[in-house]
Amino acid sequence: MTLQRSPTMLLFHRSGAMHCPYLPARVEQQLFAELSGPDAQAQFEHLSRHGFRRSHHIVYRPACRGCEQCIPVRIRAADFAWTRTFRRLAKRNADLRVADVGPNATEEQYALFSRYVGVRHGDGDMADMTFRDYANLVVASPVDTTLFEWRDSHGLLRAGCIADRLNDGYSAVYSFFDPSADRRSLGTQVILSLVQMAAAAQLPHVYLGFWVPHSPKMAYKARFRPLECFGPEGWRDAPPLAP
Repeated sequence: MTLQRSPTMLLFHRSGAMHCPYLPARVEQQLFAELSGPDAQAQFEHLSRHGFRRSHHIVYRPACRGCEQCIPVRIRAADFAWTRTFRRLAKRNADLRVADVGPNATEEQYALFSRYVGVRHGDGDMADMTFRDYANLVVASPVDTTLFEWRDSHGLLRAGCIADRLNDGYSAVYSFFDPSADRRSLGTQVILSLVQMAAAAQLPHVYLGFWVPHSPKMAYKARFRPLECFGPEGWRDAPPLAP
């Protein structure tokens, strides 16, 4: 007789009220659970399809009373709409080569990560991260996490993205890039590359985390179409962009 191991049960918690990082005069609460053990990947796959996001060993979703502004979103890779702007940007960055380097954190990545965070998010928690803190984003992940690098024709590291591999796509965890290369729009280029890689591998989705329509720092995600939003009725197409 073969004995089957029972799956690990997740215990969910609700956080206390915290300052909302996206909308002024709002408070944030999260529903969260800890991923660990041999079932972590399967649990993460299931929860990702139900609007959850991962940070370190925690999966979470906003659970704010009276507010539903944080909307889980994902791009449908095979049907991606290559607008004129996106095509022009891809041509501008045609010299970049992307490589999947696996769960390997390097000092070179950390130097670029630190520059990016210092310029773009100097007042945030990540500004004080050491190399060990950065490395743990990748090597201490309880799920299938990798790191993509974008290098120019001279071999210079221009961008990086920590991403989780799912059986239905990629989940972009955190991207960082050369903050002095504004003309390249590297943040957008990273997403375009993930879409291309997902489509080439016949993976249907690129998960982008939460879209907050009224937050300037998060509103950019609406440009990537077709975009699906997760709500009470499951995944549905995002509403059209305002003219």
